[in-house]
Amino acid sequence: MDDPFPAWLGALEARHRQSLSFAEVRRALQALSSLYVERRDKLGSGAALEGAGKRAAFALFFGPLHFLLLREIVRALGAAERPPRTILDLGCGTGAAGAAWAFETAGRATLEGVDRSAWAVAEARWTASRLGLRARFSTGDLVRAPLRPAPDAVLLAFTVNEVRPEARAPLLERLLAAQGDGSRVLVVEPLARRALTFWDEWSRRFAAAGGRADEWRFSVALPPALRLLDKAAGLDHRVLTGRSLYLPPPR
Repeated sequence: MDDPFPAWLGALEARHRQSLSFAEVRRALQALSSLYVERRDKLGSGAALEGAGKRAAFALFFGPLHFLLLREIVRALGAAERPPRTILDLGCGTGAAGAAWAFETAGRATLEGVDRSAWAVAEARWTASRLGLRARFSTGDLVRAPLRPAPDAVLLAFTVNEVRPEARAPLLERLLAAQGDGSRVLVVEPLARRALTFWDEWSRRFAAAGGRADEWRFSVALPPALRLLDKAAGLDHRVLTGRSLYLPPPR
């Protein structure tokens, strides 16, 4: 299939720059980056998506970066081989990460997603529609999202670090059970470990279940629009980084 990324990125710009100037998006991106790095305690209240500026910055900048990173990780892991028929994206955000995986199946997978933000769910529906993917999204708590019958694949991208600490242990058990029921499970988080207090335990449990943990660094040539925004906000994403946990489907 043709690369969907350039046309989707162009449509994103047209969608989110209608009422915001470049300077407004830049300032919102700087505020959003500061929130993720320095004021993570506010993420649980939905602060990352407060206001049109932050929502535009999230959709225009982090969504495309997540798409590019997830695509590389899925390819490196071979996670689209024996293509999953359904991909459940827990904490789907704008749908970019799940869409990257679904597109790697040559569009054969149906993408399902759950997010607590109604705005994000609406944006995810637009993302899937724009990319020509079959998809269903709903507003809800990812921790309580049903995993039975087991989807072929479960994705949590930049999500577990924002889950309430007391809810992480039950979530881990449900993911391990889902793999036993036939799901492949992919967890992706930032490379920086400041907020990843759960990572060592999850890595051990995934390894014991036949999974793997990886750190990733992919050199990429960002499209001009992303490169300009990246530089203007004082960021540097010439190398996309992340870490992942992967449970392959049972043989």
